[in-house]
Amino acid sequence: MSLELKNVSRTFNGITAVKNISITAEPGEIIGLLGTSGCGKSTVLRAISGLDNDYDGEISINGNTKKEVHDTTGFIFQEPRLLPWLPVLDNVTFGLKGSRAEKVQRAKEYLESVGLSGKEQLYPRQLSGGMAQRVAIARALVTSPEILLLDEPFSALDAFTKMQLQDLLLDVWNTYQSTVVLVTHDIDEALYLCDRIIVLRGQPGVIDTELVIKEERPRARGSQEMAEYKRKILDRLDLNNAHSYTS
Repeated sequence: MSLELKNVSRTFNGITAVKNISITAEPGEIIGLLGTSGCGKSTVLRAISGLDNDYDGEISINGNTKKEVHDTTGFIFQEPRLLPWLPVLDNVTFGLKGSRAEKVQRAKEYLESVGLSGKEQLYPRQLSGGMAQRVAIARALVTSPEILLLDEPFSALDAFTKMQLQDLLLDVWNTYQSTVVLVTHDIDEALYLCDRIIVLRGQPGVIDTELVIKEERPRARGSQEMAEYKRKILDRLDLNNAHSYTS
């Protein structure tokens, strides 16, 4: 699945949010969009998804430059956004095409992949935050997206649950090999997950630098190599205190 952004800019009420963003993603690559609040990370992601089509520039998915929601992309938001009146199984199959039997089979497969076998009939109110986000991941995967877009999907979770779901995301990626674009403000998360990190800064947001993370997975959290990458990112963002920029 090819993904290319050429000089993408977005203006809201006369104020430019991002300017001249150009990115090319390799098939199966995990790309992180990293930066401080207000630099336009989520704006770029929504443009890629087709949820926002009022941008300048060009976004091409498999050579298709139409400004629309693509059925080859899946989106995972910061909040799970589950339908409270539906059980887990029906939340995952909601909007899915095919017979009931086919949809149930697919949903169960993906629920198993995120560790939720046997939880199909629970309602969202019965789920922990981490479980709810696992359902959201399964719902995004059930359409077999070639591009998976994630907008700070773990930021509302406690540190231990966040690490568990980061590992889950890598397991899912290993299985399905989707191209992943992850928006995050967490440097450690980006370093742990991504093949390449694109640092945005400023208002309007522009690409400041790109870092290729050469460490093989699984990566050791807090290793000397990761600390050196982190120092480079903090220097680019003019943040001298590393502790002030982790979530």
